[in-house]
Amino acid sequence: MSDQPLPASLGTDVPVPEVAARRAADLRAQLHHHAHRYYVLDDPALPDAAYDALFQELQALEAAHPALRTPDSPTQRVIGQVLDGFAPVRHAVPMLSIRTETDTEPSGAVAFDARVRRELELPEDAPPVAYAAELKFDGLALNLRYEHGVLVQAATRGDGETGEDVTQNIRTVGQIPLKLQGAAPPLLEVRGEVYMRRDAFERLNERQREQGAKSFVNPRNAAAGAVRQLDPAIAAQRPLSFFAYGLGAVDGWDEPPTHSALLDAIAGFGLPVCADRTVAAGADGLVAFHQAMGAKRDALPFDIDGVVYKVNDRALQQRLGFVTREPRWAVAHKYPAQEQMTTLNAIDIQVGRTGKLTPVAKLAPVFVGGTTVSNATLHNLFELRRKGVRVGDTVIVRRAGDVIPEVVGRVPGERLAYVPNFRMPRQCPVCGSAVKRERGGMDHRCSGGLFCPAQRKQAILHFAGRRAMDVEGLGDKLVDQLVDSGLIRTLPELYTLGVAKLSALERMGEKSAANLVAGLAKSRQATLPRFLYALGIRQVGETTAKDLARHFGSLDRIMDASTEQLLQVKDVGPIVAAAIRTFFDQPHNREVVEQLRAAGIAWPEGEGAIDSAAPQPLAGQTFVLTGTLPTLSRDDAKALIEAAGGKVAGSVSKKTHHVVAGAEAGSKLDKARELGLSILDEAGLRSLLEGSTPAG
Repeated sequence: MSDQPLPASLGTDVPVPEVAARRAADLRAQLHHHAHRYYVLDDPALPDAAYDALFQELQALEAAHPALRTPDSPTQRVIGQVLDGFAPVRHAVPMLSIRTETDTEPSGAVAFDARVRRELELPEDAPPVAYAAELKFDGLALNLRYEHGVLVQAATRGDGETGEDVTQNIRTVGQIPLKLQGAAPPLLEVRGEVYMRRDAFERLNERQREQGAKSFVNPRNAAAGAVRQLDPAIAAQRPLSFFAYGLGAVDGWDEPPTHSALLDAIAGFGLPVCADRTVAAGADGLVAFHQAMGAKRDALPFDIDGVVYKVNDRALQQRLGFVTREPRWAVAHKYPAQEQMTTLNAIDIQVGRTGKLTPVAKLAPVFVGGTTVSNATLHNLFELRRKGVRVGDTVIVRRAGDVIPEVVGRVPGERLAYVPNFRMPRQCPVCGSAVKRERGGMDHRCSGGLFCPAQRKQAILHFAGRRAMDVEGLGDKLVDQLVDSGLIRTLPELYTLGVAKLSALERMGEKSAANLVAGLAKSRQATLPRFLYALGIRQVGETTAKDLARHFGSLDRIMDASTEQLLQVKDVGPIVAAAIRTFFDQPHNREVVEQLRAAGIAWPEGEGAIDSAAPQPLAGQTFVLTGTLPTLSRDDAKALIEAAGGKVAGSVSKKTHHVVAGAEAGSKLDKARELGLSILDEAGLRSLLEGSTPAG
């Protein structure tokens, strides 16, 4: 795969066998190629295990012949030597800053275009100026120096004239090639931004919390901290990414005439360049780009704080020149700030639709993320304590698009007086029911699920759902009307609704009202598993509800079962058992259950209980359903499998026994084939249900 010339001794007095040298060069080329596809193109062509095998082979070769260990070898990404400090690096070409347009409205783009046209002395009827429009990444600026295609140095911006040598840490960033692709010039300095993706940032903070370490405030701080980490081995554990956007010093290369072509050429060398860029014509093109990226901002996998406009023609850039060390031909056009500082005046509790208690910060109003914010979430007690915020603190508030504003942390400083830590209430502030936290869980919850007004709408919607009581026609908007008008306060009151009451509601005709009343009447003929699931008990899904019904055979026995008795049920562990006991220990919930039974909801006594004489041909086997079967719906197939003792899972894994595939089966079927699992059609499933071995 490589045609590099191979000297006999590679710079040492010990000759290296030619076959080993050629194999090492070939392995390096393969690993560079696949790393580029994985990290830059996000299009891996090799399984991880196969890549690891090539990597380990190269490691073994270099261990046997140290002269083969070149600076651009993939094995040299993590050196592991802790640095005493960062050596200063004087930039051959200063890393200058770009002027910031403080007008965050589209008019900022219009003003920049007007300045450029004025500086170029263009007449009013001259064609629009072409601009390269890019994203402004919220990261750390970096200069990468390549000599004859090999990375020899990486430096931070510093003060623009002198930065810090962070080469060892940057070698750990998978997206940054150690060796450029193609015919690289003798000297090429590429400039760009080191950043951290949001999902990587969340994983990093989760790991920090698990280890009891300090979490990071935002992705930019996390990225900057990783780059300036003195231990490269630790830096390697911080998931960094990189985008190139310009040049520093260059020697021996015929540079492209436009900035957009320059970025294409940089990408051709194997460096990642952001795809969200365009060539915009005049002010209208800039405004369109600013608005389009603003609308897309929150959906991006990384943070940006604006966009950048550059005159595309590099000859025109030379004509425009610089002013006070800032280029006249470029500007950063920012969006409204997503983080601001303000004062935390109080902490209230909000009870959500599922009973979760959330601490809410009451803030001195502050303009952030394009709107005035006076409330922000603190998520839960553990997050609140981790951030160390208390009433009276100056805090950092973040708001991104439509995301609920959150308190990121406190601004360090002395508190003028002692302020006690916030404590969660023991009773729900809405209904007075006991507040519980599941063992090992992070959230506190109101235990009055069927009684608490804050949970009323969610409880009704869940109760009426297709997999629960299946009340046709009782959707979100109707439930809003029923609750907001005061017609419904508890679940049993659903069964007191008549056609007259319902038809008086907005957009509710007599026929629709009659259909809903009929649907409610039909739901009275329930099954015990459906009724249990409809109650909305924490941790009790459809499968657990069926297991409980089969084990106990009656609702009364379930309600009165001790924790020890509940633990005897298949797949019921301590957390599920505690949630069931917590639910039925609340008098409010028992009262609602009795009222529902009094409203006529019933099922044959003992229905669903385990029949020890019934055959269980699928006992202990796990199935996954995918695609459309010829005659069975997915629910029907699931019911048949569970009745025969099997279990139906939602995803394919090594623990899956059979995948039942129908028409238009998707990725689950591919995964099953990859793992070599048993794949059945409907006929094969029916054979198993009948206790015989399916053909094929």
